[in-house]
Amino acid sequence: MTAHTAIKNTRKADHPIHAQFTSRFSPRGFTEKTLTEAEVMAVLEAARWAPSASNIQPWRFAYGLRGDAAFGKIAEALVPFNRSWAEKAAALVVVASASTAQKDGKANPNPSHTFDAGTAWGYLALQAHHAGLVAHAMAGYDGDVLAKNLKLPEGYVLHCVVAVGEHGDIEKLPEALQAREAPNDRLPLAQIVAHGKFV
Repeated sequence: MTAHTAIKNTRKADHPIHAQFTSRFSPRGFTEKTLTEAEVMAVLEAARWAPSASNIQPWRFAYGLRGDAAFGKIAEALVPFNRSWAEKAAALVVVASASTAQKDGKANPNPSHTFDAGTAWGYLALQAHHAGLVAHAMAGYDGDVLAKNLKLPEGYVLHCVVAVGEHGDIEKLPEALQAREAPNDRLPLAQIVAHGKFV
């Protein structure tokens, strides 16, 4: 039995939205399927088309394919818990962004760089889902190791490592993770939205 048939999605939107938003989630189980560079580029192509303030496009991505040296350099920086399952992904993608933007020959602070990079990650995640893949973003990593291993340029900030691949069987995960391998819910709109004020 595959993860797709074993997992029941009980999510229900309160208002009409496209099914991609409730069917996409961030599992930890992966098959042994590999991805080609072209398949990874298609996911990153979607991220490239995210909107950004003044079209600065502050995001940058570094990736590795399972089995190559780049993948190992990224995996090495993950905390042990994340590394235990993320090393089985077909690809690891690191998201970073420039904290400044060039204008009139000077580097000026770009306060929206994190917001814009987050949008690009969202596009990446939805494109992976559209392609029949899964993407799971992680903040559990050693930033110093990751920055050194990937030669992060000065002025750039790391945001997450994303595991990408084909969703695998639940039964291959440790028992403690099997129960977590399901779409989680969201807070109701009434707790996060209000007319004319913040809740």
